Amino acid sequence: MISQLKSFIANESGATAIEYGLIAALIAIVCIGAMRTLGSNLNLRFTAIANNLT
Repeated sequence: MISQLKSFIANESGATAIEYGLIAALIAIVCIGAMRTLGSNLNLRFTAIANNLT
């Protein structure tokens, strides 16, 4: 029983998976923010072009 408890405490595979999940979530948040900013800038540019064409 004690050896199983020590083995469970020493097992770090779950912690590694959680770390990778947090890194992936952070990258996704940064990508979403960058895409929203880029989309807003493109929308303003296309609106300016459309106004100049009319």
